[in-house]
Amino acid sequence: MLKTYVYIVILLVSLSKVYGQKAITSEGSYKNEKLKLNDGPYIFIKKKQLIEKKIIENQVFTKVLKKNSYDTIFLPNKSEFKNIRKIAALSDIHGKYELAIKLLKANKIIDKKLNWKFGKGHLVIVGDIFDRGNKVNEMLLLIYKLEQQADKRGGKVHFLLGNHEYMVLHKDLRYINKKYQKTSDLLGLKYNELYNNRTVIGRWLRSKSTIVKINNNVFVHGGISKDFISQNDFNLEEINSLMRKSIDRSKKEMKSTDFYKVYYGKKSLIWYRGYFNDNLKDKQITNILESINSDHIIVGHCSNKEVVSLYDNKIFGVDSSIKKGKYGEILFIKNNKYYRGTLEGEKKCFEKRLDLKPVKNNMYVFLFQISRLLYLMFI
Repeated sequence: MLKTYVYIVILLVSLSKVYGQKAITSEGSYKNEKLKLNDGPYIFIKKKQLIEKKIIENQVFTKVLKKNSYDTIFLPNKSEFKNIRKIAALSDIHGKYELAIKLLKANKIIDKKLNWKFGKGHLVIVGDIFDRGNKVNEMLLLIYKLEQQADKRGGKVHFLLGNHEYMVLHKDLRYINKKYQKTSDLLGLKYNELYNNRTVIGRWLRSKSTIVKINNNVFVHGGISKDFISQNDFNLEEINSLMRKSIDRSKKEMKSTDFYKVYYGKKSLIWYRGYFNDNLKDKQITNILESINSDHIIVGHCSNKEVVSLYDNKIFGVDSSIKKGKYGEILFIKNNKYYRGTLEGEKKCFEKRLDLKPVKNNMYVFLFQISRLLYLMFI
């Protein structure tokens, strides 16, 4: 009898601990219907009016805004930029707003008040703000604001669309945070409808590029495969235009031709993982770079513990696992040198590997290579 009583007490204590916890997972998932949800604003465009909807403690508040509160027409940026002195790049934020803020502050991209601090520099978000985390909308609104501030300072923010942006815009909602299911229910809309062509951020997203070239660096979410190059002329403006138009095309329509396989398949710009998974040879990477007339490709999509360099600094991976919410890094490019910017704001240079094999019967070349190594060691 005593044993039974002890078991019942232990069971009751365990249950009280389980049900007494806050109903938020490590991803910020909202599982308890009684939890008070705060979200927004979401800005809708209705007959030349701007309608703001906010959720405050599970209640939806609607307000008509002044017409000039937000832009409603967004022109696409060009796809290539030259003579840019400083560049920063990161990717795969996935709604981890607080960590992204900490990283951007530590590396002096933004100030304490979350305003642009990078002057005439170019910041590249290499895709995937959407999905997983619970502060996607906050991150989108911050990038929207920084883009405008950077323009006024002579700088630029490039938010490239990654596979998760395209997934949400094409109604693939498998990876949205539980919070946004509740947001959708309260607003009476499907999650993708919060970013359709009748919303400010939805129109803004439809102006974004998938690939951009800055100096001798090409930035794209997944990567550029040999297969992709072989199936088009690799004109950046044309590629970006095709991808923008594809946002409002149905999958059925795109799959009726080879378009879907080329632009949304495993070897496409937004899904390719070959640099990390396919054991490519240096010659293959060199051939790809020659085909696109570039010296470096910067990608996200494949998670690492930090910003990484592959193939002797030809490829850089900037998905530093921010989505886990614990650590993240940013890539800096300045004076043709590449640096990891840590969460503490330190900069660590990627050194180019040198081939020290002496050339036969040419001692001068060998000595020159040695002098270059010594120079790099002591600068």
